[in-house]
Amino acid sequence: MNKKQYQWYDHAKFIIPSIIGIFLFMSPVKTADGFTIPIAILANWIEELLAKQLSAIMVIIIVLTALCTVLSKVREQQLFARTPFFQNLFNVTPFWAITRVIAAIFAVMVFFEIGPEAIYGENTGQELLDGLLHTLFAVFLFAGLFLPLLMNFGLLELFGTLMTKIMRPLFKLPGRSSIDALASWIGDGTIGVLLTSKQYEAGYYTKREAAVIGTTFSIVSITFTLVIIETVGLEHMFIPFYLTVLVAGVVAALIMPRIPPLSRKKDKYINLDSDGIDERIPDDHNAFTFGYEQAIKRSRQEKSVYKFLKEGGQNVLDMWMGVAPIVMAFGLIALILAEYTPFFVWLGIPFVPLLELMQIPEAAKASETILVGFADMFLPAIIGSSIESEMTRFIIAALSVTQLIYMSEVGGVLLGSKVPVSFKDLFIIFLLRTVITLPVITLIAHLLF
Repeated sequence: MNKKQYQWYDHAKFIIPSIIGIFLFMSPVKTADGFTIPIAILANWIEELLAKQLSAIMVIIIVLTALCTVLSKVREQQLFARTPFFQNLFNVTPFWAITRVIAAIFAVMVFFEIGPEAIYGENTGQELLDGLLHTLFAVFLFAGLFLPLLMNFGLLELFGTLMTKIMRPLFKLPGRSSIDALASWIGDGTIGVLLTSKQYEAGYYTKREAAVIGTTFSIVSITFTLVIIETVGLEHMFIPFYLTVLVAGVVAALIMPRIPPLSRKKDKYINLDSDGIDERIPDDHNAFTFGYEQAIKRSRQEKSVYKFLKEGGQNVLDMWMGVAPIVMAFGLIALILAEYTPFFVWLGIPFVPLLELMQIPEAAKASETILVGFADMFLPAIIGSSIESEMTRFIIAALSVTQLIYMSEVGGVLLGSKVPVSFKDLFIIFLLRTVITLPVITLIAHLLF
């Protein structure tokens, strides 16, 4: 790297925001309850500060989301045409528009205790509105605001270059796919899917590579895993929990590309004229110096505090308005089914002998959470939060994260993207990931508890 090319402030612009971002999102901090990360401490603080107002705030957010979505449909392209962010946020498919309206109706019914008790009961509606949605509000607020520290100042570019020689031999993927994984890990699984889809359309990934990256490396973000572990009441174990998720995720990532249906995808580009990507590092660089140079170039593009705050604010709104209605709608229906019907008991029956063989406490209750994650990632944690055994709650939480393919978000986005996977593919991948990661998670849980 030509050292004369950059000034000291160019280096500082990359290093300082990246260090702050790593500290906030990835650094273990010891508290009275155990280890956690600074973002979680900030989230707990705001959650306690606004405890009495948060249910009302979440109702307002969910109802406002539904109203804006309906207005977007009625007025078609006109209402939010001048603001692409709001256009994308509110101009959703009819299915998700209906989901948001249902969520708004549920939220109002729970808050004012209208209708059957099954909707607003302590173990159904109140569990969501007065519990999980409080956590979502607080975690998304700080995670969204500070996310640009990790994504916009070169850290992804540096890691992407350094990972080139690892991704190809281990996972049969180009090095740049690690950026998709990091974007998912730090931001959101849907970010990874959208990145993958764009890279595939641009001719950088083959059909097989796009399918593998979209279903294997669009991993659940730190933000979401933090909410999951708090939902099952084990936030003091966040560090071992996340390490468990990483180990199980790596095992799945090593196996999944080598077996059907992913191994049967064709290694052909969407554009037959595409030559793919050049992963060579220039002769006058090594992996670190080239990656560092790419990082500096990326950080130099950030020239405005306003832009940083605007993007952070958009992240927050996207998380609040995009996720909260889905959790309210799918979550409440699932909790009602779990509380008042034997539906999930029936679904889980085939897994009871397997869980008992693995010596998982309260195997029958745990079995009810195994397949429900295909609908939404939060549901296993919500349903499993009432289980007494800490070890079982730990396993349920970790499995829900490593299953990865949940239709309320990543699965839905995959089906709507150009990534070449079908609904059948996604369900098979979900089952395979469950079978692969469950023994790994259980083994680690036995060592921890």
